[in-house]
Amino acid sequence: MANFLSDYECPLSYTLSIVGGKWKCLILYTLSQNEVLRYGELKKELSSITHRILSQQLKELETEQMIERKEYQQIPPKVEYLLTAKGRSLLPILHQMHDWGKENRTIKL
Repeated sequence: MANFLSDYECPLSYTLSIVGGKWKCLILYTLSQNEVLRYGELKKELSSITHRILSQQLKELETEQMIERKEYQQIPPKVEYLLTAKGRSLLPILHQMHDWGKENRTIKL
């Protein structure tokens, strides 16, 4: 019989708790393609995401120290997002996922 680790002990569960779901990997991947993005630029790149979900996902990624949020005190307000070292450490996996999807999707573009 297999010995399953608790969610807390399992490295895969931990990773999925940080980047799981539809949007977090896409946000990280999009940030990897651009050094820094403002909120509006990120929203434009991920056009089908709602403002509420984008804002929520960015807060969660910031809490997990995957991205950094830089806020500039100016008018109009300016906020930029960029990957942290922890976020960049996931890039090889994201690039492999991208390549795997490109190779294995049933609809070729």
